[in-house]
Amino acid sequence: MTRTLGVVMHGVTGRMGTNQHLVRSVAAIRAQGGVLMSDGTRVQLDPILIGRNADKVAALAKANGVERWSTDLDAAIADPKNQIFFDAATTQMRPTLLEQAINAGKHIYCEKPISTNLPEALRIVKLARDKGVKNGTVQDKLFLPGLMKLKSLRDSGFFGKMLSVRGEFGYWVFEGDWQAAQRPSWNYRNEDGGGMILDMVCHWRYVLDNLFGQVQSVSCLGATHIPERWDENGKPYKATADDAAYATFELEGGVIAHMNMSWVTRVYRDDLVTFNVDGTLGSAVAGLHDCMIQPRNATPRPVWNPDQKQTIDFRSTWQKMPDNQVYDNGFKTQWEMFIRHVVEDAPYSYTLMEGAKGVQLVECALQSWKERRWIDVPKLTV
Repeated sequence: MTRTLGVVMHGVTGRMGTNQHLVRSVAAIRAQGGVLMSDGTRVQLDPILIGRNADKVAALAKANGVERWSTDLDAAIADPKNQIFFDAATTQMRPTLLEQAINAGKHIYCEKPISTNLPEALRIVKLARDKGVKNGTVQDKLFLPGLMKLKSLRDSGFFGKMLSVRGEFGYWVFEGDWQAAQRPSWNYRNEDGGGMILDMVCHWRYVLDNLFGQVQSVSCLGATHIPERWDENGKPYKATADDAAYATFELEGGVIAHMNMSWVTRVYRDDLVTFNVDGTLGSAVAGLHDCMIQPRNATPRPVWNPDQKQTIDFRSTWQKMPDNQVYDNGFKTQWEMFIRHVVEDAPYSYTLMEGAKGVQLVECALQSWKERRWIDVPKLTV
């Protein structure tokens, strides 16, 4: 038996919306015959793609075997055939759109950040709770193979007492003058909802909370290293948003986490993001897919001597964790979890409230930068 679930997909003409949410998640779920439920039945998705450019949306729908598309968002939200509203458009628009969909009784699934400020985020959380709609926020990095391997190490006690986490994220985004930028120009304008801290600290909140310990305080310094960039039309513009940030977090249990994040750094590491975790019984370094480990009893004994060339090949003393299981696309995995939550009330913890926690940490990080001091992160309630 197969049931059908209508999904309004707004903002899928953007890079992330197209690649991760439409092609690799919803279209992939449709191709596999839907989402398998606990009773053995399946739920097939019937998306309607929404965008402002009719030609672009129609072409995207045709390329992915989607029958329904429209430029009329209001009609799609009002249509009782559609039970879920998904949004991957700009952060500034999101609270208004989520409010409209919640008031129409739709279940909500959306990209992060869920808003540009905490009061708006909490208003949406409360509205969803009061209206009784199920809701979720994308927290894709928890489903990366590398981070899932870190979770398995933590759960097995590999680290012993966890001591510290050091994260490096980023790459060089071209300025746009002599080579086209890899990210849209709005990312570098505060007035359009851009900025490294707003974009990435939301991610670090759920990664830190779920893998290493609840965030208790933050010290953050942001920077706009490149003050002028060139937009999609080759015109120069002033970069008003931060393009890099350097943050330290105190976590429960005494764990210290530090994250460097930058769109103006050239990569000399194994991946675009890496997490180095140290514990009393072992250490690990994970990227998007792979994870290297070094247990206590296999740790070399280096001696500091700046007068002699280093004789230890440190990388050779680490062991690569095997791929003992097949990891599906993380975005697709979370989509399937949310569909099960909507249809059969399966457990689901990645709610709009978790998205609000990300916005809260963004505001604390921005306050820390502005006031040049540590900021405590209080428990969030609605």
